Amino acid sequence: MNLFRSLCAALHALCLAIPAVAAELPRIVTRDGSHALLVDGAPFLILGGQANNSSNYPAVLPQVWPTIRAVHANTLEIPVAWEQIEPVEGKFDFSWVDTLVAQARQNNVRLVLLWFGTSKNTNPNYTPEWVKTDTKRFPHMITREGKRHYVLTPLARSTLDADKRAFVALMTRIREIDPQHTIIMVQVENETGTYDSPRDFSPEANRLFAGPIPAELARRVNKSGTWTQAFGKGADRAFTAWYLARYVDEIAAAGQSVLNLPMYVNAALIRPGNQPGQYPSAGPLPHLMDIWRAGAPQIDFLSPDIYFTNFAEWTRRYQQSGNPLFIPEAAPNPASAVNALYAFGQQDAIGFSPFAIESVEEPVSKFITASYDVLKQLAPLILEHQGKHEMAGMLPEGPEQRAPQRVRLGGYALNVSYERERPGSYPGQTAQASDGIAGGLIISTGPDEFIIAGTGLVATFETAPPSDTIVGILSAQEGKYVNGQWVGGRWLNGDQTNQGRHIRLPAGRFDIQRVKLYRYR
Repeated sequence: MNLFRSLCAALHALCLAIPAVAAELPRIVTRDGSHALLVDGAPFLILGGQANNSSNYPAVLPQVWPTIRAVHANTLEIPVAWEQIEPVEGKFDFSWVDTLVAQARQNNVRLVLLWFGTSKNTNPNYTPEWVKTDTKRFPHMITREGKRHYVLTPLARSTLDADKRAFVALMTRIREIDPQHTIIMVQVENETGTYDSPRDFSPEANRLFAGPIPAELARRVNKSGTWTQAFGKGADRAFTAWYLARYVDEIAAAGQSVLNLPMYVNAALIRPGNQPGQYPSAGPLPHLMDIWRAGAPQIDFLSPDIYFTNFAEWTRRYQQSGNPLFIPEAAPNPASAVNALYAFGQQDAIGFSPFAIESVEEPVSKFITASYDVLKQLAPLILEHQGKHEMAGMLPEGPEQRAPQRVRLGGYALNVSYERERPGSYPGQTAQASDGIAGGLIISTGPDEFIIAGTGLVATFETAPPSDTIVGILSAQEGKYVNGQWVGGRWLNGDQTNQGRHIRLPAGRFDIQRVKLYRYR
């Protein structure tokens, strides 16, 4: 019996030592004029949630997984801090990463790792103590007045080499423990940039600033000369953006040489009314995209962290110049529920992720859950129609908007208005108040056929181009998608369509309707 047990133990140990079959590497591809994230070789929509900044400890994970499951998310974004994995220089501790990957796999959740290295919201707070306390080896930027600034200068080779060594060690560990690619992407640093001082004014920085702009940047922006000659009043911030991009790019390239996962950088945006110095200037902001693209070619895309109400405007500014749209941080509020639908429907986003997902409470959790439930059902349809001009996202761009939005889709013109009524405005409407949120997406699924999903939408239809032909609603049906197949519920051909005049998705809940149209004179 003892021999039998010994043999079983040996076989068990052998099985643990055999790595799982390696899956295909996740990657970003261009298709049908848009971008897609391939996971296991197939297009994948990130329905994500980002954990709090200090949730990167095993003791917190039991609070995270139930929330991810409850809101129908498929991906968790979570930090790995430099101070956490290299508390003593040259000695690495990957126990957090090992625990995280194992538990994510157990919960069937994908991961996006956030590398909190030299920069976290522009600050070196997540660097190890041996970095923080050695300002000679790891120098800070110098202000115009000659004082030490809080940001570590991107010009210091010693800082870059130390950060890069730690990141390579992290990517090496991921390669060893995650052949299934539970980890699908990596964010390199976090919200780089600088408040207050626009650039480093150290002697070395001043020498570089007085010289010509780098040749590869000159080709990209079609400018030449010194930084001031090329960029005028914005020269200081352009200079910092370039050297931040070069810094991040070298770290990303070193990590990708070990494991070539998609990598991106995120931007803290400009609060309305804020001037330079009041926001983290020189980060990957829209007006600096060309500089970041030239300086960081190894970075797959630049991403906005959107916490402001002008959500549609920011998504348009980032979905340009071949930049895939991914929203790694969104405000954890009810509006995120409709913003997600808009991002996927209008801007062909590859992913969306509210911040502090394990801390959201009612009513926010209810709305995000309902929205993600709809998106989970529609994901195959969204992926099928991305980039083909067969989808539209619907979102009011301000509380003052009253005129319907007009979109052309599938040979029709759709006029979409938004409801902000409280429950009780219509017979049978008993859902909780929606805090005024309204929005959704529309997919042209075939001749004269649409899928309309969201909340608080009213849509009418006309021919496009205009004609004397009248468009009628042939049928409207509530329903859901189960394993990619439509399962119809009740038909809405009476009061719910205003006797065939419009399609309405009531405020206060998220619905999917399948609509068929016909034309007559």
